[in-house]
Parts: sequence; C-alpha cells; structure tokens
Amino acid sequence: MAKVSSEQLGSEPIGRLLVKQAVPASIGILVMSLNILIDSIFVGNWIGSIAIAAINVVLPVSFFIGALGMAIGVGGSSIISRALGDHNKEKALKTFGNQITLTLLVTITMVVFGLMFIETLIPAFGGKGTIYDPAKTYYTIVLYGVPFLALCMMGNTVVRAEGKPKFAMIAMIIPSVGNLLMDYIFIYVFDWGMAGAAWATTIGYFLCFAYIFYFFLSSDSEMKIGWHHLRLNGILVKEIGALGFVTLARQAVVSITYLIMNNILFNLGGEPMVAVYAIIGRMLMFALFPVFGVTQGFLPIAGFNYGAKKYQRVRESINTAIKYAAFMATMVFVGLMLFPEAITSLFLSDRISMSTHELETKAFVLKNAPNAMRWVFAATPIIALQLIGAAYFQAIGKAIPALLLTLSRQGFFFIPLVLILPNFLGELGVWLSFPISDLLATLVTGYFLRREVNRELKIEPSI
Repeated sequence: MAKVSSEQLGSEPIGRLLVKQAVPASIGILVMSLNILIDSIFVGNWIGSIAIAAINVVLPVSFFIGALGMAIGVGGSSIISRALGDHNKEKALKTFGNQITLTLLVTITMVVFGLMFIETLIPAFGGKGTIYDPAKTYYTIVLYGVPFLALCMMGNTVVRAEGKPKFAMIAMIIPSVGNLLMDYIFIYVFDWGMAGAAWATTIGYFLCFAYIFYFFLSSDSEMKIGWHHLRLNGILVKEIGALGFVTLARQAVVSITYLIMNNILFNLGGEPMVAVYAIIGRMLMFALFPVFGVTQGFLPIAGFNYGAKKYQRVRESINTAIKYAAFMATMVFVGLMLFPEAITSLFLSDRISMSTHELETKAFVLKNAPNAMRWVFAATPIIALQLIGAAYFQAIGKAIPALLLTLSRQGFFFIPLVLILPNFLGELGVWLSFPISDLLATLVTGYFLRREVNRELKIEPSI
C-alpha cells in the first residue's frame, strides 16, 4: 500500500499533501458517519422512532468515555508530530507508550462509574417516559465496549501522526462495516431489538481495536515501543493532558449540549421533539464529514512543519486547509437546504403496522425536522475557519488558546443562547441558537488566528 511517511510531511507540496491526508480521513469519517446514519435508519425502521431517541440519549455518555481516548490520542499525537519533525524519535515512542497506559487507566475507571450510576445518568440525559427502558438496554451493553472504542480513537490519531492516513481510514471503515452487518443479523434476522443494536455497536468497536493492534505490531508502523515506554512520565503526562483536555472539553460540551437539548426539547414537545433532534444530531455528525476530514488531514501537517520550523509551509497549510474546508462546507450547505424533507424521511419507518403513538411521532417528525434542519445548518459555509483555526493551536501545542477557541462555539455561545432564546421564541429559539453561535465563534477564531499567524509565523529561519 502506497503511504505517506512522516518525513514527507515536511517536503511534499502542501496542496497535494493535504489531499493525501484529507481524502482518506474524509472517507473514514464518511464511512463512520454513514455507519451512525444507517444504524439509525435500521433502528428506526426495524425497531421504531422511540428507539432512535433512546440511542440519542445514550450517545453523550458513551461518546464522552470514548472521547477520553480521543483526547489522549490527539494530545499525544500533537507531541508525536512535532517530535518527528524535530527528529526526536525516542520522545515520540515514550509519548505513545504513555498514551496507551493513560487510555486504559482512565476509560476503565469511567466505565465502572458509568455502570454504578446508570439509574441517575439515563434520566438526566433525557431518558424519560417510554425512552427509558430501551435506553437502559442499549447503554448497559455498549458501555462494556467503550474502552475498545477509546483505544481505537487514541491509536487512530497516532497513525495519522505517523503520516499514514490510509491505514487510519481502514481503521474507521472496519468497525462501521462490521456494525452494519451485525445490525442486519442481530436486529432483522434474530429480532433482538435494542440489545441487538447494542451488541452490533460493541462488536464494531472490538473489530476496530483488533485492526489498530495489528497495525502497530506490523512493519508499517514506526511506533515500535517497549515495556519501558508504558511507564508514565510526569512531564509527558502533563503535556498530553493539557493538549488532550482541549478535545476532552469539546466532547464534554457536546455531551452537556445533548443533555440540555434533550431536556429542553422534551419539555417543549415530548418524545417526538427529542426524535427530531436525534435526526438532526445524526446529520451534524454525518453531513460535515469532508470538513472534519480536512481538519484531521491538516493537524499532522501543521504540527510536523511547526516542529521542523518550516513556518512558510505552516502558513500555506492553514490557508489551503481553510479553502478546501470552506468549499466542502458550502456543498454540504446546498444539499441540506434543498433536500431536508427527503433526508428526514430516510429515518422513518414505512411499516404498515404501527401503533397510534408511533404514527403520531412519525407525523410530528416529518412536519418539524426539515425546517429545523435548515436553521441548524444555516451558517455551515463559514465554519471552516473556526474548525481549522482552533485545530491550528492544538497542532502547535498551545493548549490554552486551543481550548478557548474550541469551546467558543458550543460552550461560550451555543449553551447560553439555547438556555435563553427558547424562553422568548420557543422551539425556533432552539434552532436559531445554532447559526448564531457558528457566526460568533467564527468571528472570534478568525481574529485570534490572524493575530497568531502575524506574530509567530513571520520568518522561516534558514537551515
């Protein structure tokens, strides 16, 4: 398999390099997002719309624990990229070993606590009424597989830091395909309902872990660690934690957002309104896959060249990534504005035999979701600057500005808006909070990114 080595991150033309990094990342994110999307379609058609709402309730908890692995992965991978750019291989290996140890310690602890407080967490995240029982079934099974998900997320970022995006892409495709296959067997063939959906997801996590484990044992990986690399190093742990906290905080805010949204929408319209947000939530994960792919491709390029002090290449990578991501975001925007009704209908069952409650829920969702979707994605064309700008600070190891800019959209703007606007505008206030927070966060990020580039990337030193 043709692959990009870490040294090529500092030599190939930026445009070509970004395509090599971003296309596999985008494909991987697309397949993973399609997995979530099709999984929701399967669940909606084979179990019911309440089941989609139940999964949406569980996602914040399982994703947060899985995000611990991603946080450790992204934080450590920033160090690895810069260490490889600076030709410090031993530091890269020590960082990877510390990432593995931290991921195991933290996620297993969180799973234990997640199971201990199951009766409190599910209702707190909106698992009320008819949603509670299916949500509890799904949550209990999926939580056992979350440590595998965390290891996958951690390992995947390290694969990218090595400059091997195609392997990272495969790591994202395998669990998605496995999950969908298991969905068909467990839900459609065996009729296991929510338990079948949960076991399909858990097996998908394990398949991803098995592939990542195989990759690091193979000759394709540069990260050949020994047992001594697993011993925690205080300085590295502190740096991994500081940078990883940016990702963790972002995921934590996502979980808090789900909690707030599910409760606000439940109070506004009950289970049907939560089902509307469940569909929109899936599209927020799925539709922006090319933009997130460009962001993922940008991170190792910026980090490696910053570590190598090739500042002109860093500048070029920022500008190119923003242009590519903005183009992709605009294409997504056009599609969502034109076809929200068709998209919504994909998630809803066409079964002839449905209860009165299911029929009422379906009618409500068909009526309300398309308009809500248009408002939620109204500012999509401008989000590229916000995503790339926040990612840049993380790539170069500046944890505090990376944290503040990452939290700006949902933490500083969206959550206050969604708590305030519905009091005056009702349901519309919920959906308007999305584009307003996108606009404000983009303006703030653009200001700080421009200032940072003008201050720190003025001269590329001669070597």
